[in-house]
Amino acid sequence: MIALSTASVYPESTATGFELAGRLGYDAVEVMVGIDPISQEIDAVRHLAEYHDLPVCAVHAPCLLITQRVWGLEPWGKLEKSAEMARAVGADVVVVHPPFRWQRDYARGFVEGIAALEERTGVAFAVENMYPWRASRREMQVYVPGWDPSEQDYANTTIDVSHSAVARQDPVEMAKRLGDRLRHIHLTDGTGSAKDEHLVPGRGTQPVAELLEHLAAVDFSGHVVVEINTRKSGRRDERELDLIEALAFARLNFAAAPDVS
Repeated sequence: MIALSTASVYPESTATGFELAGRLGYDAVEVMVGIDPISQEIDAVRHLAEYHDLPVCAVHAPCLLITQRVWGLEPWGKLEKSAEMARAVGADVVVVHPPFRWQRDYARGFVEGIAALEERTGVAFAVENMYPWRASRREMQVYVPGWDPSEQDYANTTIDVSHSAVARQDPVEMAKRLGDRLRHIHLTDGTGSAKDEHLVPGRGTQPVAELLEHLAAVDFSGHVVVEINTRKSGRRDERELDLIEALAFARLNFAAAPDVS
């Protein structure tokens, strides 16, 4: 199953994400809960899934800087609401970022809190890898308990290849460290710069094909979700070509498991 994140069509709407995912041949959708009011309404998301006959495989909790006020200001409340949406639309994963350092109360006991949420809701909270913030030669750690989920005891995790590029980490090695705790992939690319680029896979310098081949070889049964930045695509037809290219890359390389016999 190759899914499309609705973040991939920004600044167009969540509804556009569903429409393009269905028309271009994606198998499912990940809903990025963001500033688009449609993405915040459970009934609206459920209607889109039913209308386009596309399952929602995951809900991305509103934990970006620009979504700090979406669904209120209380971080744990946002995660509860994300689980509510996931259950209502049939998704089995909520993607969540680790807390920012200044969210002290939220960060305190975050690992244990995520485990408790999973037990209570029955939804997997796949904590995403992030990266240190860099400016010139300075580096700042802004995520607590850390930006590398392989260093914590999360039961479920997400690898985002653009994030691993910024962190200058090998996503294949991270996948190997995580093993069966890896539940979710944000398929994209990067060049290793300090910018979170979210390039079309294959247009950066990261071992994206190798990551997909590794996942195929170990019978990865989680979600592979295309999450790219198409804001510079300009016209709708150019955005569609980017989404088609990303889907073709995913299908080709996820099927190309090397012979390990």
